Amino acid sequence: DIGNYYYGQGHPMKPHRIRMTHNLLLNYGLYRKMEIYRPHKATAEEMTKYHSDEYIKFLRSIRPDNMSEYSKQMQRFNVGEDCPVFDGLFEFCQLSTGGSVAGAVKLNRQQTDMAVNWAGGLHHAKKSEASGFCYVNDIVLAILELLKYHQRVLYIDIDIHHGDGVEEAFYTTDRVMTVSFHKYGEYFPGTGDLRDIGAGKGKYYAVNFPMRDGIDDESYGQIFKPIISKVMEMYQPSAVVLQCGADSLSGDRLGCFNLTVKGEHCGRQYSQKRVSFFPRSPFRRSH
Repeated sequence: DIGNYYYGQGHPMKPHRIRMTHNLLLNYGLYRKMEIYRPHKATAEEMTKYHSDEYIKFLRSIRPDNMSEYSKQMQRFNVGEDCPVFDGLFEFCQLSTGGSVAGAVKLNRQQTDMAVNWAGGLHHAKKSEASGFCYVNDIVLAILELLKYHQRVLYIDIDIHHGDGVEEAFYTTDRVMTVSFHKYGEYFPGTGDLRDIGAGKGKYYAVNFPMRDGIDDESYGQIFKPIISKVMEMYQPSAVVLQCGADSLSGDRLGCFNLTVKGEHCGRQYSQKRVSFFPRSPFRRSH
């Protein structure tokens, strides 16, 4: 159902790609190697475990036919351009969030060792602000669920854009370590400096690796593998969350890296831990 939503003409975010991904799984027989679940619609109460009540109330209320009544709130919550109002906006957020939270619940109950939400990975959304095509931060909500059973959770982000929303949510805690590999400089969202390392109890638990344009598989692996191996050794998380944005692949219209699918497979070696994958790739190759 999530493939039915439409951000608007010309918008890079295309939820219909999720349906395409599902069909590929069916046609190649990959579904036989996994259990497929329909996500529940996350409630407003679930969303406000991180997001502000006012913001979620706004997302529930705004529609294309009543936007004029919410002009001030749209500006306040950064909704309108990159994050447009479209038919079924809140239901889209419910399904995306519901899939990630449900995956975390299954991991907590030890009903699986790995969970994937094709419609997840909306890592730019803030507590009271939409950003970068993201409205509700399903990753943060899934990590909060994992923290009920896991003392330490590692978050790895290989999207070409810095995982700013997730980093911000856990910037002052040592229970979540965030590691982001991304393009830095005059590039959305403009955060993720090497010197951004966390604050308070979270100091040294935010790790950022800005990368140059054109990085290839070999160079990426030489950076990624030793860093993540050391992080795993020192931090010893009992759960790992991966955001696997495909905009770091060569040829992406908004990206500038030169990675292949082979170069993006890095996360597989960490599947001995309880892992949540949020690809965000089937429906968005942008920020």
